[in-house]
Amino acid sequence: MRLAILGAGDVGRSVADLASEYGHEVVAIADSSDAAVDPSGIDVERTLERKVGNEPVGTAAPEDVFETEYDVLIEATPTTLDDAEPGFTHTKRALEADRHVVLANKGPVAERYGELRALEAESAGSIRFEATVGGAIPVLSTIEDSTPQAVTTVRGVLNGTANFILTRMAAEGLDYEHVLAEAQDLGVAEADPTFDVDGTDAALKFVILANVLSDGGFSLSDATVEGIQNIPGSALDLAAEDGRTIRLIGEATRESVRVGPRLVPENGALAVTGTRNIVQIETRHAGSLASSGRGAGGPETATAVLSDVGRLPTR
Repeated sequence: MRLAILGAGDVGRSVADLASEYGHEVVAIADSSDAAVDPSGIDVERTLERKVGNEPVGTAAPEDVFETEYDVLIEATPTTLDDAEPGFTHTKRALEADRHVVLANKGPVAERYGELRALEAESAGSIRFEATVGGAIPVLSTIEDSTPQAVTTVRGVLNGTANFILTRMAAEGLDYEHVLAEAQDLGVAEADPTFDVDGTDAALKFVILANVLSDGGFSLSDATVEGIQNIPGSALDLAAEDGRTIRLIGEATRESVRVGPRLVPENGALAVTGTRNIVQIETRHAGSLASSGRGAGGPETATAVLSDVGRLPTR
């Protein structure tokens, strides 16, 4: 497949870097300012060197990506809320041109799911979005294999930053602000960690899962969300005395989306540590299915993107 990549952050760069291992060719990659476009295949190594060196990725404009011959648009621009722009318009343009789209950007799938599916229905192209939920953990493909109709509930830990903070608070008896500063120093938390610690990032992922289960109807405004900022260290100490701990747990069903701190058994499956994520999928026919792993990171998320590319129909 010929890939056109929008977004040259960690995920977009990793997709470009790994594409050849999966048998694909990168014909374009763009950041917000510039693009490298070559219908016969860009020089990925040189292009990524330019990006890392703070040079323009190429001499073309980002708009030129849509004019080249590509099979799959990889939408890896930053997630935005409400109207989910510009990711939604990028996806719309590709589908209207009868091209496939693979999204790593959560915004369009969480906020405008019904519109995406309507556009897909009118297109010869398809959309896939495994990378929007849990990085390399095969959450959506597992639901797809089980059929969404047979899945009753999806729950788990889907934010590594919040999980790292809660793990350290429990293990070392430290307060929230101290561990947050440590996480920022280690690069586990962003300079502005709001999306992670207030539950928004996890909620977006569980909204996507609810949309898959119910074939749409949910957006972030429909979720009940509570973050971890107000959890005192004493709460984790008290939980430990009872053999439990606290994790930021999300749950998606066909009726609701909830994300918030929950007490879980200290040695239970949901008590994953550090930046690790876990998802439990409850099914009517196959019981409870669980997958765990790193839920973020450039190469990890890129593997989900490229796995989706491999699932697309060829022409």
